[in-house]
Parts: sequence; C-alpha cells; structure tokens
Amino acid sequence: MTSYPIMCLILLSWAANAWSQESSIIAPGAKLEKLAGGFKFTEGPSMDAEGNVYFTDQPNDRIVKWSVDGQQSTFLEPAGRANGLCFDDQGRLWACADELNELWVIDVATGKHTVMAQKYQGKLLNGPNDVWVRPDGGVYFTDPFYKRDYWKRGPIEQDQQAAYYLSPDGKTLTRVTDDLHTPNGIIGTPDGKTLYVSDLSASKTFAYDIQADGSLQNKRLFCDLGSDGMTIDDEGNVYLTGKGVTVFDKGGKQIEHIDVPESWTANVCFGGRDKSTLFITASTGLYAVKMQVKAASHQ
Repeated sequence: MTSYPIMCLILLSWAANAWSQESSIIAPGAKLEKLAGGFKFTEGPSMDAEGNVYFTDQPNDRIVKWSVDGQQSTFLEPAGRANGLCFDDQGRLWACADELNELWVIDVATGKHTVMAQKYQGKLLNGPNDVWVRPDGGVYFTDPFYKRDYWKRGPIEQDQQAAYYLSPDGKTLTRVTDDLHTPNGIIGTPDGKTLYVSDLSASKTFAYDIQADGSLQNKRLFCDLGSDGMTIDDEGNVYLTGKGVTVFDKGGKQIEHIDVPESWTANVCFGGRDKSTLFITASTGLYAVKMQVKAASHQ
C-alpha cells in the first residue's frame, strides 16, 4: 500500500507535468511538419494580412509565397538576392536586397520595387540582412558584412556593422547602434516600444527602448544566444533561430526549444488563416508547427 506522503508526491509530480504540458506554447499533440523542400537556402519569412507567408530562397534569387491554402508559388524572380522580409501595415513588402546592398519596398500587387536605402553618409551599406517595420512606418534593419560571391563591389566601406533606422517618410537614415559585432536578427514589440537585436557572432541578443525619433536607449542583455532571424508572439515571447528555434519569454527566460532536422534554421514567423502556425525557414526546407499562441498584432 502506498503511503500518504508518497501518494502526495506522486500527485504533485503528475500535476506539475500536466501544468507543464498545458502551458506549452505548442498546440497539444502538434508535431513539426515539413511543408516543402528542394530549396538551396530559405530565409526571411513574413506574413501578409491574410496569413499567407512569403519567404526567400536566397541563392536562387527568388521570393516564394506559401498561401493559406497550402499552395506554393513564386512571387518574384529575380528578387535582388532578397534575404529578410517584413510586411508593413500598408501591405507593402520590405526586403533586404543585398545583391546591390539595398533596402527595398515592394508593391505586392505589381511586384515592382523602390530602393529606399543603399548608402549611409555617402558610403555603400554592408548588406542589409533583416528588417522590421514599427507601427508608425519607421523601419529598422541590420547591416552585417557577409561577403557574397555574387558581389561586384569593392571592400567594406562602412566603419561598423550596425543597425539602422529609416524614418517613416523614407527620407532620413540613421545609424542606431555602434557597439555590435555582427547584428543580424531583428524584431520589435507590437506597441513599438521595444526592439530586439541579435549580435550573432557574440552569441547575444539585446533589448532596447525605442524612442519617438527612432533612436534606441537603455540597451540591456536579453539572453545569451544569438539569432539569425526572429519573431514574437501575442504573449510577448521571442523566437530565436540557429540550431532549431529557441523561445524566450519577455523576461529572457527560455521556455521552449523546437528541434528542426536541418543544419541551420535561418528564420521564423507566424502565419496561416488564424495566424497561429509557426513557419520555419531552415536550409533546404520550409517547416511548420501548430501553436497555442498567435502572431503579435504587428510582427
């Protein structure tokens, strides 16, 4: 016969396990699913207003659309060697087009793009990599230097690898960091108050307070993990990529890790009709898993 103290311990253990399962951000019983493969290297997923997901197959120089109906199609080819993508509230698609070291905004209806940035203080950008548009239309992007075999440019011109802010009117480009090694993944909160920037080679991600003029203040360590790309959910959890997907709550505590069977996980976003499916771009494939959380109102 089991003693009362032992029975209490068993019940407490069962309750703790049940709570842990119920509190998981992954939907009960959900498994990671490979949606598509055969890509050379997938990157930069972003969700439009309907929940369709656009992502890049960067070495093949194209932007691919995965519809809410589960249909794959090519949205734009060639695509300026687009990397990170982000939709704004006007339905325009921003793209880090590093073939010519440019930041684009694309009219989705026509596929035509406008170059919004290529130089800072008269010198060529390193290579825009990841981008996030804040609610008022201001744009943040990272600009590390990863030498590409398709470049016809000369050596690095900027004196730093940094993050930048483009004003809502598209007229003023400002450098907003000055002490990062390799800024890469970037995402902000839906209220436009906090920006997360990953320093990939330093294996750290930092949080900043966003000021009205676009400048950043109160830099603080968010977690000791770098990230290639990032997203955020409606509970404020932050999703980092690299070896699978690692999820941290808003306080910087790790709450989940999703293994992905590829050598590198580049980026991540929410999508689908109810915006509660996590889409993952990882090397040669596109993956997805059903979640209990949803996309932040502005991601």
